Amino acid sequence: MVGFLGVTMLWVKAAHVIFVIFFMAGLFMMPRFFVYHHQCPVGSDEDRKWVEREDRLRKIILAPAIIFVWVFGLMLVFNGDYWREGWFIAKFLLVIALSGYHGWMIGYAKKLAKGQRPLTEKQLRLINEVPGIAAAIIVILVIVRP
Repeated sequence: MVGFLGVTMLWVKAAHVIFVIFFMAGLFMMPRFFVYHHQCPVGSDEDRKWVEREDRLRKIILAPAIIFVWVFGLMLVFNGDYWREGWFIAKFLLVIALSGYHGWMIGYAKKLAKGQRPLTEKQLRLINEVPGIAAAIIVILVIVRP
C-alpha cells in the first residue's frame, strides 16, 4: 500500500463508505420527515413529536456521520494525494455542496420547530431529490474517474 495509511488504507476506505451510507440515509430521511411534519398543525402533539424525531435524526445519525465522512475522506485524500485529479475536484465540490445541504436542512428543522413553514410540501419533495442526484454523480466520478 502507498501513502501514510499503509495497510490500513482499505479499513479507512471501508469506514468512509459506511459513514457515507449513514450520511446519505439521513439526507434522504430528513426532507421526508419535513413533508410529514408540514402536514400536522403547528403546536400540536404531533408537531412536537416531529421536532423530536428530526432532532434525534440529526444528533444520532447526521451529525456523527458527516464528521466521520469528512475525517476518513480527508485521510484518504491526503494518503492518495488526489488534490490534482479533475475527478476528485468535482467530487470534492459536490461533497461540499452536500455538506451545505446538510446545514440547510438543520436550519430548516429549526424553523419547523419554531412553527415556520417557509416551503411547500411539493418544494420539499423536489429538494429530497438533491442527495440522490449528487450521490449518483459522485459514484460515477469515483468509480469511472472521467
